[in-house]
Amino acid sequence: MLKIFNCDLHVHSCLSPCAELDMHPMALVKKAIEAKLDMIAICDHNSSANVPYVIKAAQMSKLKILPGMEITTNEEVHILAIFDSLSNLTLMQNIIDQHLPGENDESRFGVQAIVNERGEVEGINNQLLIGATDLPLNELIGYIHQFDGLAIAAHIDRESFSVLSQLGFIDDNADFDALEITPLTGFTQARIRYQELSKYSFIVSSDSHFIKDIGQAFTRMSLQETSFAELKMALKKQNGRFVMEQPRV
Repeated sequence: MLKIFNCDLHVHSCLSPCAELDMHPMALVKKAIEAKLDMIAICDHNSSANVPYVIKAAQMSKLKILPGMEITTNEEVHILAIFDSLSNLTLMQNIIDQHLPGENDESRFGVQAIVNERGEVEGINNQLLIGATDLPLNELIGYIHQFDGLAIAAHIDRESFSVLSQLGFIDDNADFDALEITPLTGFTQARIRYQELSKYSFIVSSDSHFIKDIGQAFTRMSLQETSFAELKMALKKQNGRFVMEQPRV
């Protein structure tokens, strides 16, 4: 039986530059549960080190955690990469580590903390996570799909770090699995503004960098259960699964 689930596929942790340190795994899981979210994807900038700890923090709850990452291409386009397993996420991380130059400046970009499910600091990531990889967009999408992941163009309606702001268009051959829009635009206006993109499923996410933002925006989906396989079917509009674009009442 299909049910409606609240899904936020773009949540950061304290590992991301500009995210508050209060966004440690247990805190963000508790807030997501309080906000009545059913499934979230952890997508830190160019790194996935906190994902296993968020999964552990949520293991005694019904909240489903999907492993992910928000990756910056060499065109400075942000792409959400979401996977079915930690092992595939690790394969993607290995590629990113080979293509991400630079070292973090804590005085400018903040501490990039790796924190476990008990709130203990496991280490500090010194990579320049706020920077861009040297991977072109299409090559990155190819890697994501090679590791059985979903490639979602992030916040396409923003004036920076989106595929439209950086490239000016979305190629007909672009192999995106979905497009993310900000809650400021919303589904209705996005469908009017981007009629040429009608073949894609749209999602709305919180892009939470602060605890208070969790639950402020999400996408309702008709699924049988909260799982990667069900999400994939919903984005492809298969077997009765789909993204609900009607306004919440």
